[in-house]
Amino acid sequence: MIIGTGIDLVELARIQQLAERQPRFITRVLTEAEQKEYALLSAGRKTEFLAGRFAAKEAFVKAIGTGISATFSWLDLEVRKEETGKPYLVARNYDQKVHLSISHSKTQAIAQVIIESLES
Repeated sequence: MIIGTGIDLVELARIQQLAERQPRFITRVLTEAEQKEYALLSAGRKTEFLAGRFAAKEAFVKAIGTGISATFSWLDLEVRKEETGKPYLVARNYDQKVHLSISHSKTQAIAQVIIESLES
């Protein structure tokens, strides 16, 4: 059973400006593992990556209805990839099934989260 959905759309230019003007933004939003992956990317791909992770985490907290900081901090949420490249989100101390989709255009990144109960 679906127990929550969330979606977030961000402008790449806004995320790039935040990262340039506030370098701590990256370490506040990305986990240590995500930061390692981020460091290996080209400059253009870094903005897409950061925006996608930001949108995914925002979509998750919208799906659970709490917002960032109320129940989860940015670093309690981590986007990982399956061997196929499909992203998935891991939330610390959260035991529901989380479905994640992330997409980018030249100017925007979007993420959608669907939360499914593990109980049948």
